[in-house]
Amino acid sequence: MTQNISIAPMLAEGDVEAFLTRDLAVVWHPCTQMREHRGELPLLPIRRGRGAWLEGLDGRRYLDGISSWWTNLFGHAHPHIAQAIGAQAAELEHVIYAGFAHEPGLRLAERLVAIAPRSATHAPLSRVFYGENGSAAIEIALKMSFHAHQNRGDGQRTRFVALQNGYHGETLGALAMSDIPLYRRIYAPLLLEPVFAPSPDAYHAEPGESAEACARRAAAALAVLFERDGATISALVLEPLVQCAGGMRMHHPAYLAEARRLCDAHGVHLIADEIAVGFGRTGTLFACEQAGITPDFLCLSKGLSGGALPLSAVLTHDSIFEAFWSEDRTRAFLHSHSFAGNPVACAAANATLDLFESTGAIAANRGTAAKLATAAARFADHPAVGDLRQTGMILAFELVEDRATRREYTDHPRQRALAAYRAGLDAGAVLRPLGNVLYWMPPYCIDDEAIAVLDRATAAAIEAYVRCA
Repeated sequence: MTQNISIAPMLAEGDVEAFLTRDLAVVWHPCTQMREHRGELPLLPIRRGRGAWLEGLDGRRYLDGISSWWTNLFGHAHPHIAQAIGAQAAELEHVIYAGFAHEPGLRLAERLVAIAPRSATHAPLSRVFYGENGSAAIEIALKMSFHAHQNRGDGQRTRFVALQNGYHGETLGALAMSDIPLYRRIYAPLLLEPVFAPSPDAYHAEPGESAEACARRAAAALAVLFERDGATISALVLEPLVQCAGGMRMHHPAYLAEARRLCDAHGVHLIADEIAVGFGRTGTLFACEQAGITPDFLCLSKGLSGGALPLSAVLTHDSIFEAFWSEDRTRAFLHSHSFAGNPVACAAANATLDLFESTGAIAANRGTAAKLATAAARFADHPAVGDLRQTGMILAFELVEDRATRREYTDHPRQRALAAYRAGLDAGAVLRPLGNVLYWMPPYCIDDEAIAVLDRATAAAIEAYVRCA
């Protein structure tokens, strides 16, 4: 028996308020002080998405300037992805992936290893292990690195190195590798204690120092750390080119190349967290390509399914895989997720890769990135913009009280961010500030009309941030 399925209808103002009352009575929303949703930060109920736009229950449209937490690539409700999801769900919605296999998962794995970043000096990424989200991918890579060393008799490698200001997820292992106090501080007693190496963040370049020189200075500090502790380190985990949750801070590819060299010299694995920056965000399909490196582990999620369904993948090479190949079951990688390799999510990911192949998205993004740069240029000299930076389809505006010293506003920082967010919404765009940083990370289908809305919303958000008291 078939059923007619419809989206939520538009609602009158009173009905929207009733909907919000029902929601707040039962739902605990993520990354939010829920009390704010009853006052200064009202929920925004969404009924549908089309392309770069979201539509509320009241019919009002909002440009999705942040790709719904950096997941959406080709636009909401893309017909090719939606069709692939529906067709797969009608055939096989899920099957346990331990001891079973299916075509969507196999096809996706074959395609991922074919497009993964390659270098002449390192073995290609040739194995794919599926998870359910970005944090899970980091957990998999951390455990896999540690276990591979153990299986090889390198039992002293029990520590990890991560970068200052980095962020890798909310589960305990991933959070342990993160250096954002807002998320980490309260859970510190539960976390591993990695060694945090200086970030290559170009925002912290010395006067007259280039981004590349800044990156090499940070790499020199990493070299000192490795000389001291290298024999006990399992892996270095980092976000290539852009530290996203840390304020969209950006660094030169030279750091990645030097980090790869240092890892090789000291027998340390390199884990590249491309969960947010992968699949074209930085101007190449994967950020690692810009440094000409192949990591030992490549963590993917978010855009992997085009932003449609939860899915993650960890790619590694045969040397890691072979460390687990044994008649001894305890040497196997006994890590599992109930929905790992979900065939519907894999179908969405395959449809996403189809779109990369059929649309020439990487080349098209370069043109779109240039348009975004042109639109953003008028803010470069704004008194409250201490830095305007861009890597591919990611742009960030560092809001400061004093441009000369880059001194941030210290009074009412949360209220300022909320004021900027609400002003952006009023102007028709979703801009979710990271502290004092406004950023653009829109879907790739953004057009001239939407860029104009993004421009106006940013002007309004900056003005609200500055005027908030």
